[in-house]
Amino acid sequence: MTASVSAHEKRDFVKWLLKNYQLKRRESVWILNYLMSHEELLENVHFVEGVEHCPRGMMISTTSSSGAPFRFYKGTIVSADAEKSFHDMRLHPNEPMYVELKFPDQARIPEFLAVLEDNPYIPMNDELKKMDQDTADFVVDSSIRSYQLQQLETQIDQALDEGDRALFEKLSQDYQKLVNQIKEY
Repeated sequence: MTASVSAHEKRDFVKWLLKNYQLKRRESVWILNYLMSHEELLENVHFVEGVEHCPRGMMISTTSSSGAPFRFYKGTIVSADAEKSFHDMRLHPNEPMYVELKFPDQARIPEFLAVLEDNPYIPMNDELKKMDQDTADFVVDSSIRSYQLQQLETQIDQALDEGDRALFEKLSQDYQKLVNQIKEY
């Protein structure tokens, strides 16, 4: 999932989507074309999953998906009226608009994955958040240690090539200490 997606990337994706899929509602095509032609709106559009949790969003389905044709979410209001979402976009162009697209195999479509962003409104319990943070910390720590090992290996090889026994022994000790730290972790 992407952190920040440019308006240009979003426009390219919407063009690709409209070229490769037919939407269940013609109003959805109209809305997506409108978004493409308004940079300010497109900058505030975020393609996400779980749009029903967002304060303001739309769910748009292709003819080849099983989802509802169209849904507009604003606060606690849910509507199938595409004109309401269009009116809301025009009145509030600077507010974030979250869009969920329903089409087959989207998890395997690189064009979609390039614009998919994390949904900050999906509720997560505290235990899951802690697990996610612990996993992220572990991955970062592992990556750093792996990089440090690679650097030491390169320096050890260089010390061997140069015949610097003292440096070789010092770097070998540093390497072994790091390996032991990794084992303890």
